[in-house]
Amino acid sequence: MRFEFTAPLWEWPSRASWYFVTVPDEASADIREVPRPPRGFGSARVRVTVGGSRWTTSIFPDSNVGCYVLPIKKSVREAEGLGDEGDVRVALELLDV
Repeated sequence: MRFEFTAPLWEWPSRASWYFVTVPDEASADIREVPRPPRGFGSARVRVTVGGSRWTTSIFPDSNVGCYVLPIKKSVREAEGLGDEGDVRVALELLDV
């Protein structure tokens, strides 16, 4: 299962220098529907592509917004020239399905 979307990059208010992108409502709903092995914190393993960077990580449900959030590592932000804000084009592939 693969998703492509553009969403704003944002900094987690409780932890300076942790940056995330929120997975859109529809994609988050589709991901929740897929049966998969249980993982900590309700996370889901994904393969992510942003620009020329590709990595495997987990997305986590955010109960405040009802969507999954995707952490964007500092090395990716630097490699792709992402600032503290702005839109990020993401290709996300759900693993373990």
